[in-house]
Amino acid sequence: MRLTILGGGGFRVPLVHRALLEDARRDAPGRVTELVLYDTDSTRAGVISAVLAAQEQGVPGAPSVRIAPTLQEALDGADFVFSAIRVGGTAGRARDERIALAEGVLGQETVGAGGVLYGLRTVPVAMEIAELVAEWAPDAWVINFTNPAGMVTEAMSSVLGDRVIGICDSPVGLVRRAARALGVNAELAEYDYVGLNHLGWLRSLRSEGRELLPGLLADDAALAGIEEGRLFGGRWLRALGSLPNEYLHYYYFRRETLQAVRQAAQTRGEFLQEQQGGFFAKAAADPRRAFELWERTWRQREETYMADSRAASGGWQRDSCDLAGGGYDRVALALMRAVSRDERTRLILNVRNGGTVPELDHEAIIETVCEVSAKGAQPLPCAPLREDQLGLMFQLKAVERAAIEAALGRDGDLALRALALHPLVDSPAVAARILDLAAA
Repeated sequence: MRLTILGGGGFRVPLVHRALLEDARRDAPGRVTELVLYDTDSTRAGVISAVLAAQEQGVPGAPSVRIAPTLQEALDGADFVFSAIRVGGTAGRARDERIALAEGVLGQETVGAGGVLYGLRTVPVAMEIAELVAEWAPDAWVINFTNPAGMVTEAMSSVLGDRVIGICDSPVGLVRRAARALGVNAELAEYDYVGLNHLGWLRSLRSEGRELLPGLLADDAALAGIEEGRLFGGRWLRALGSLPNEYLHYYYFRRETLQAVRQAAQTRGEFLQEQQGGFFAKAAADPRRAFELWERTWRQREETYMADSRAASGGWQRDSCDLAGGGYDRVALALMRAVSRDERTRLILNVRNGGTVPELDHEAIIETVCEVSAKGAQPLPCAPLREDQLGLMFQLKAVERAAIEAALGRDGDLALRALALHPLVDSPAVAARILDLAAA
């Protein structure tokens, strides 16, 4: 089976490769035997290829790895296509975040002004990829991790339908932490999670027929042991009656997070630009050390994840068990296994709504619990959403759709609408200045 990774020079590609090696060690049937990397930056692709070569040492049956010179060659014959591109690179992200901060608003990569700006330049490229997949690999399944994942998956679904599925590591991490705090096996638990990408809520967690989430919400000591409890605080979580995705901290604690970002020496984008730029420069100069350098850099990246939100909620370090990986790479592998081997499983994915959330139209991409098989991902029924949850979902879906239309039609008025309607952008005048700065 052939897996093609678009954005094959991406820093987190070795995590996907590591998950593939686990299948190789078990000699799992139907495993990936060929990994094809494609990246517009040949130097980065070469560095990552060196990391993978070192990582696979001593693993019998490891998938072969090659770098494709063109996008068409990368797609031709692929069974799965993993899209993890970053249009504009980390420099683009750093610029987005600084432009937003200059106007006094948050601009994280997928949230607020930064997310809209990133979407505006990413959607046209994603659509080109979708059209080439339809031409060169019509039977392939596309797994999208390109951010903003919900927006990009929705755009690509207009070409690929249900054969594009968006993934994210935030929901699986949330479920895993909640289950650990309750002393239950996350793999065996049942849960209700629904929302949009980076805007969802865990509203139920059951084990052996017992509902356990209210007990967790009532236990301040247990909440203090998980990231969401420290981010949001027990009082607010009890008021919500659910565990929100960590990215909702930007919405619920906008003032505190904005203050923390302003006080930081660097934005997250600037940190990653400096960190990853240093890694790729050193690894390109000495490929023999590429794996060692990558492991050290990856650890630092994970330790500093969501640092601004953690600073805004009192300042604390991530738990060691949350630094061990097992995020989007494992979600992607579980998804591929379920589809290619018809191994039915349940995963939280970004898929077309159907009738899962009746208030949204059927084509809208939502993030929810799905049953996955050879037929793809089918969203499961969920409990009705509260008005506050629906309100945020409606608002953000309007932003996503205006941004998609603006990007594809190069429509400045729609771009202004997308930016000004975002809950974290508080003025059309501010939105207009942000767009002007981005264009300049």
